[in-house]
Parts: sequence; structure tokens; C-alpha cells
Amino acid sequence: MTAGSTPSTRRGGLVGLLAAAGISGLGTRMSFLALPWFVLVTTGSPVRTGLVAAAELTPYVLVQGLGGPLVDRAGAKRASVWTDAGACVAMAAVPALHQAGALSLSTLMVAVAVVGALRGAGDSARDVLLPGAGALAATSLERSAGLYDGVKRSAALVGAPLAGVLIAVTSPLVVLLVDAATFGISALIVACVVPSVAEPVCAERGDAGQTYLRSLRTGYRFLLRDRLLLGIGLMVLVTNLIDQAGAAVLTPVWAQEVAGSPIALGVLGGIFGAGAVAGSFLVTWLAPRLPRRRTFGIAFMLASAPRYLALALASTISPVLPLYLLGGLGAGGINPLLGAVQYERVPRHLQARVLGALGATAWAGIPIGTLGGGVAVAGLGIRGALAAAAVAYFLATLAPFVFPAWRAMDVSGRGASGARGTRPRRSPGSGRSARPGPRRGGRPGARRSPRTSPAGTPRWRAPGPVPAMPPR
Repeated sequence: MTAGSTPSTRRGGLVGLLAAAGISGLGTRMSFLALPWFVLVTTGSPVRTGLVAAAELTPYVLVQGLGGPLVDRAGAKRASVWTDAGACVAMAAVPALHQAGALSLSTLMVAVAVVGALRGAGDSARDVLLPGAGALAATSLERSAGLYDGVKRSAALVGAPLAGVLIAVTSPLVVLLVDAATFGISALIVACVVPSVAEPVCAERGDAGQTYLRSLRTGYRFLLRDRLLLGIGLMVLVTNLIDQAGAAVLTPVWAQEVAGSPIALGVLGGIFGAGAVAGSFLVTWLAPRLPRRRTFGIAFMLASAPRYLALALASTISPVLPLYLLGGLGAGGINPLLGAVQYERVPRHLQARVLGALGATAWAGIPIGTLGGGVAVAGLGIRGALAAAAVAYFLATLAPFVFPAWRAMDVSGRGASGARGTRPRRSPGSGRSARPGPRRGGRPGARRSPRTSPAGTPRWRAPGPVPAMPPR
């Protein structure tokens, strides 16, 4: 807590960060619909539409995985402000160049690639600011992460229909201008409202003199050595791959071949989105009182496997709707718990690098998902492909219940972020923090087992000069 800070200013940092994420997410969701529509209308080519989409997504994933050291060096707040400002300019250039008659396909791909790269860095920067902003507001990590996820899900839920209406009433170029404006508003909010003390302080950066490659290697080495985080990344890689196949291929083909109406696709998406928003806020409220691993595993099991199985068996939309609502509730409960675990296990000064590497791992399967979905439908038919997706998803979500490393989710964090940490205990009648001495009957200076901490949980040591993480 800084001198002269008040409760309202401390809460304002978290509120401002949530507002910035929500506004930026609203515009991004709108552009996800407007940009493909613009390319289809102007070129009539689905192939070119896919190329433009890949041109934005690929730099986003690459920057998430490789840009962590740059976010660290610039500072999370400054990186968030300047990347949003740059994305505002790059996105606004698309309608401007089109109006001037100077927008070719290659120019459009360069512009959206710049937007994707800047958006990836900006999202990483805001992720690093969240634990500090939540700590200033005296909000637990589960609730901070849950609010953050709930706001973004709400923005996505509103952004899709709003974009559809604006495209119909005006044009996709107007929607792209709205997206550019949301980037600018997000930059202003973070610059003016989020305090600089929400980011890791320079004293926490024990590797400030490292080269870029060594700094990047430090983040990936930390991820590889933390079996829980690595397991999370690999599991989400598989589930994201399946969900991308479901969203891009399997569900649209089911709506066309089985339901016989594109309206079914919109209804299913709306039901799932509403359930996800409700699930996110529900888990945000209950998370501090829930067992993490069990809740996380059950939520993941409910998210997709039942609805894919229902689609494989159903011939009408009616029996599928309840399972889509249930799946949305489950999906909404994942990120609040996942975010809290990530922030607790990774020291503040490594979060941009480690969480970026984790995010890139989780997103790596998305480009493969679309291709895999098409291959599965061609080889198995739509019902066979949906049944295979349900089985594969269910098997992936068994990981939290099968592998011992996942038990660390249930241990309350005392991570390096300090957001859930407690103040050091003080000895009676002393102004100094009490330090644990040797156990009665034990040998002074005796070393504990390197396998476990005093709380019985794994101790992890990051490479190089990074100190060991405190026990969870």
C-alpha cells in the first residue's frame, strides 16, 4: 500500500483494469465478426477470409509466447497503454486505406497482423497487472480472476449481436472503427486509472541484466519444471483443439445437415454464452469456499463432452439446449480457478514470460483444430466426429483426477505475487517477524527434504538467480 492511498483509489485500479479489459474485449469480439464479413463481401473468397483470420491469430499466439521479456522490460502498465494505442491506429488504418482505394489483400494482412501482435502483448500486460490491482483492492485471486474472466465473457456475449446489428445497419468498416475506438479507450483507462504500483516493482526483477533469449528461456524453463502448470497447458491445448474443431466445423455442419437451419447455430451459441457468463460469476462468488481441483475438473467435464455427445445423438435442437446451458456453466467456472492457480504459482517478475508461454502452449492446438475437424467429418461423418470429440474431451478432462501433480491445486497459495499472502507473524512483544527455528528435538541447521515444503507441497526452483517459490 502506498502512502496517501485511499480505499477508493485502491479499488479504482481493479475497476479500471476490468473496464479496460471489457471495453477492449467488446471491440475485439465485434471485429471477429466484422473483419471476415468485410473480406467476404469485398473478395467473395473463403480462402482469403481464412488467410486474413490466420494473419491476425498467428502473431497473437507468437507474441504471447515470445513477448514476455519485452513486456517485463517496458513495464506492464506502459506495455498495456502503448500496445492498445498502437492497435487503435493499426485498426483505424483499415477503413481509412479502403476509403482511399489503397487497401490490397497484402496490406490488410499486414495491418491485422500488427493488430494481432499488439493485442497479444497488451493482453499479457493486463494479465500481469491483475494480481497487483486485486491485492490493492483487498480482493482474493479467485475473485479477481473470476471478475476478469466474467467481464470478458460478458463483453463477448454482447459484442457478437451488437456487431451483427451494426453490420446490417451500417457496414463492417464502421464496426472496425468502433473496434479501433475501444482500443483507444482501453489505453486511456489504464493510463489514467490503474496505478503503477499494480505492476511488479523493479526490485522484484532479479534478472534485469539478462539478454532477451536468456530471459525468455528462464520463463519456459520455469514452466517445464512446474508439473502442475505444464499439465494445465497440455490439457488445455487438447481441449482448445477439440473446441476449435467444434466451433469452426462440427457445430456448423450439425446445424446445416441435422437441424437444417443456421438459426440453430445462433441459438446454441447464445445459450452457451449466457451459461458461461453465469458460471463465471457464480464460481467467482463461491470460489474461496470450493475445493479447487475437484471443482475445476468437474467444470471441465461439463464444459464440452456432454454437449458434443448430445449433438451426436440428437436429431433436433430441443434436447441439446439444456446441455449447452450446462456446458456454459461449466466453461464459465474454469478460468477463475485457473487464473488464481497461475498467479499463485508464478512469481510476479516472471508472470509475463511464464503465463505467456503457458498461453501460447494452450493456444497452439487452435490452428490444428479447424483442419482436424474437417478431416474427422470427412472420415467419420458428422455424428461419428462429434462422438469422437466427446470421448477425446472426456479423456483429456480426467487429468486432474488421475495425475498426482494436480493435487497441488487444492493447496492455498502463498505465491510470489503476494495477492493471497498473509503478513509475517510477529513474535510476542517484538517488532520483528518471527522466524521458524529448528523443531524441538531436531538438529540445528538440519535440512528439510528437498521434495516437499513444510506444508507438504512441492517446492519449485526457477533457473538462474530466481529464488525458490514460497510454499503453497
